[in-house]
Amino acid sequence: MRQAGRYLPEYRELRGDRDILETIRTPEQAVEVTLQPLRRMPVDAAILFSDIVVPLVAVGVPIRIEAGRGPVLDDPFRGDADLARLRPLEPEADEPYVLETVRLLAKELQVPLIGFAGAPFTLASYAIEGGHSNNFARTKALMYGTPAAWHRLCERLSGMSADYLAAQVEAGVDAVQVFDSWVGALNASDYREFILPHTRRIFERLSAFHVPVIHFGVGTGAILAELREAGGDVIGADWRTPLDEAWQRIGPDRAIQGNLDPTLLLGPLDRALAATDDVLARAGGRPGHIFNLGHGILPGTPVDHVQAIARYVHQKTRR
Repeated sequence: MRQAGRYLPEYRELRGDRDILETIRTPEQAVEVTLQPLRRMPVDAAILFSDIVVPLVAVGVPIRIEAGRGPVLDDPFRGDADLARLRPLEPEADEPYVLETVRLLAKELQVPLIGFAGAPFTLASYAIEGGHSNNFARTKALMYGTPAAWHRLCERLSGMSADYLAAQVEAGVDAVQVFDSWVGALNASDYREFILPHTRRIFERLSAFHVPVIHFGVGTGAILAELREAGGDVIGADWRTPLDEAWQRIGPDRAIQGNLDPTLLLGPLDRALAATDDVLARAGGRPGHIFNLGHGILPGTPVDHVQAIARYVHQKTRR
């Protein structure tokens, strides 16, 4: 659920004081960072080293990623006039470095490679708020106040993400994840009106490729059924909803990803292992459970705790 940079010292050594986007634009380094967790622990897939704002930056939106803050945009979007800043993405021309990284990894990996992109609400929130927000006030004000402009913005963002993911699949990823990290800020009614049609468009575009697609958000316990309706072979659940309850809301015909609280990895290992047992017990050995964190690994997480959890899950589930 997070690239190596949050917790691996070898990543920090490789990157130094360079901007994360510079590392992403250097395929050899992005390949190395993607491979670093696999050398440390028995994970079952590799996650492409990238960021959800890469397509926005590639089409000229001046977003930078600041340590401790995440994506920052000094001139946020405010309405229809800003749509001119979002031209269509041409992946091969605009971000060839990402696709080259995928091609290099596809030749080297012995496990599946997961690519990813952002979903409309989360991307829109960064563009409108100028960075992360706790209440998404400006985002919701535009959404409620000028719904036509909102839908035009989301239509462009969903098209961009769909094109980006399609290009990753064509380059060689084995599965993709759609991150709508902050969409849990919406209730079910607002999700249906303002987000579902746009996110569904992404999944409809990907259906032609016949690769597994994961749909993930944070704080989405109240809208898991709506996420399922929007699309995805696998629906991610964070730690706030017990896994068995989340799976009941999602439905037995979909797989589920989750959902250990990442803060548990900062505490005593025995407590993290007990919580891991609880997640696995709630999965009940049913096929279709991808054990994972409920969100990304936090800075300062001990590497040996991550390794221990990965080994423990394998010991408990491999027969």
